[in-house]
Amino acid sequence: MQAFNVEQGVVIPLDRPNVDTDAIIPKQFLKSIRRSGFGHNLFDEWRYLDLGQPGESCEGRPLNMDFVLNQQRYQGGNILLARENFGCGSSREHAVWALEDFGIRAVIAPSFADIFFNNTSKNGVLAIVLAEDIIECLFQSVLATTGFELKIDLPQQQVNLPDGSTIFFEVDAFKKDCLVRGLDDIGLTLQHTDEIKAYEQQRQQTAPWLFPSA
Repeated sequence: MQAFNVEQGVVIPLDRPNVDTDAIIPKQFLKSIRRSGFGHNLFDEWRYLDLGQPGESCEGRPLNMDFVLNQQRYQGGNILLARENFGCGSSREHAVWALEDFGIRAVIAPSFADIFFNNTSKNGVLAIVLAEDIIECLFQSVLATTGFELKIDLPQQQVNLPDGSTIFFEVDAFKKDCLVRGLDDIGLTLQHTDEIKAYEQQRQQTAPWLFPSA
């Protein structure tokens, strides 16, 4: 998993409440269990004017130019600004895979659906909860300024604005540590490789019937 320490980039404003996971990555793309390759289909039904299918190239597909991801001023953006209850709906981890694969490193919103929120930190994406009035001010700034950027400093738990002001945010200490060190659930388990091997060796001695010879 890619570590998250300090990230700076253009903010993409998604001015819609209750964005569900089927909008983030539609159901037809859930056949794959690989974590990569979903970025081209992020917000597929809003981003394109035709119906996307798994394995289909997105080259030449008709774009919905009214959708924010297709607008030139937000190209290359890596911070998504959203409204309340982002990531609601079904508990598909593919939604976070799609965001991460597209290049989104952080999502800022006034609230998130619980399962989506928990999935973000396990996949290298930082979900930041800020008060609604702060979110509204950020939307106004983004819309008023082409190329509006934010700098997110996770170790210091702060968002730095272009005018020099700072917004502090809360984050669970365990999730913060995992993100900073780039550790997902598998990575956390592998931290105990020596202990796991020692336990297996001990079990082979005390319960050999569990380890039949090949």
